[in-house]
Amino acid sequence: MSDAPGVAAHERIAEIRRALTEGLVGIDPHHRLAGRPVSYRLIDDASLEITYRDVPGIAEAEVLGVKQLIGADSFCTVAPQTQEAITVRFVVPLK
Repeated sequence: MSDAPGVAAHERIAEIRRALTEGLVGIDPHHRLAGRPVSYRLIDDASLEITYRDVPGIAEAEVLGVKQLIGADSFCTVAPQTQEAITVRFVVPLK
């Protein structure tokens, strides 16, 4: 029973990755996120951090679309990376 939360977290991560892979093109018509470098980081088996780098810009509709694809309450932060690019980070609770 001790590894059940870890297994559930990894299954949820797989669902999120699949949803983003399949649905991102539909909600990202300007390809601001699609095709950008993305990383996934598990935080204490409780949250998933999804980070898109080298993003030229982001609209609120695209952020809301990603949140809808994720299907959970999530947090989004946007931070400058360079003068031409930003980093868009989503943190998704897995429980």
